[in-house]
Amino acid sequence: MNAYRPIRMGQALQRKGVSSMTIPKVVSRDEWVEARKELLEREKEITRRRDEVTALRRELPAVAVEKDYSLTGPSGSVRLADMFEGRRQLLVYHFMFDPEWTEGCSSCSLLADNFGHLAHLHASDTTLAVVSRAPYATLASFRSRMGWGFPWYSSHGSDFNYDFHATNDPAVAPVEYNYKDAETLTAQGLTGFIKGEGHGLSVFVRDGERILHTYSVYGRGLETLLNTYNFLDLTPLGRQRYVNEFPLHDTYDTATAGGDCHCH
Repeated sequence: MNAYRPIRMGQALQRKGVSSMTIPKVVSRDEWVEARKELLEREKEITRRRDEVTALRRELPAVAVEKDYSLTGPSGSVRLADMFEGRRQLLVYHFMFDPEWTEGCSSCSLLADNFGHLAHLHASDTTLAVVSRAPYATLASFRSRMGWGFPWYSSHGSDFNYDFHATNDPAVAPVEYNYKDAETLTAQGLTGFIKGEGHGLSVFVRDGERILHTYSVYGRGLETLLNTYNFLDLTPLGRQRYVNEFPLHDTYDTATAGGDCHCH
């Protein structure tokens, strides 16, 4: 999971059968409307279930954050409380960027490309920040290359990634990814997550001087934030690529794309 394995873009498309996709069946407008209405009921069912799950998520209990984490930002050392930027809620995206890497994970980069303008979150008393283990100078350089504007902090030398299970190393802390321990990960064939980087998102809220951890999500649980997929899911061709088969957005004219750094 820590080493990139370049994938040729043509291979990704060919494996998915995009070039040989069958054109949808052509019917009359009336037949199409009937089929569309049937699908609409299924879509509404999903929307209702999503609303129910969202309500349950808001009702989750919280855990007080006891450690005074020290991370690194553009002006030097910052505490977790500083990352709220004066707002009540904080979303932290755990971006996979090992200290030895020269580029960030291509899958995480795809998701970061989908963050959009942050003004709407800020108006909702919520800050979005990104945290990775690579040194801050490396993160700042890559962010500039990608043209991103979100705040990005380095947790290098901190327990932050290990405590929130975005990095695993049995020599540092008990292994856990997506709420599975090392034994479960091994049994399910997910040994790549036992050591190294994993992506995720953690949610924090301030209660006076206290910081509470309310939610963390990993793996495919973050696909709801990936509007590239949300848009492609509306089309006949669909997603076409696995998440790790999308290249960095400034490398589409090169021969290779993606890497072995995405999460299930």
